Amino acid sequence: MKTALQFMLFLAIAVAAIVVGVIVGNYGLWYFSWLVGTALIVLFATAGGVLFDTQQAQQERHEMP
Repeated sequence: MKTALQFMLFLAIAVAAIVVGVIVGNYGLWYFSWLVGTALIVLFATAGGVLFDTQQAQQERHEMP
């Protein structure tokens, strides 16, 4: 039962994606690249923040006597 519901959900998502693709037409690639680029910017910013916090914590640990 769970598998059938997941299949129906993914089918609905696929149909919605196809409908949106047809509606946007030639602008589809631009919207896709915009979404992917925005997601990558957010991921890189988050990774940079985590790396900075980790480096800051390590530096504070080494400075303590």
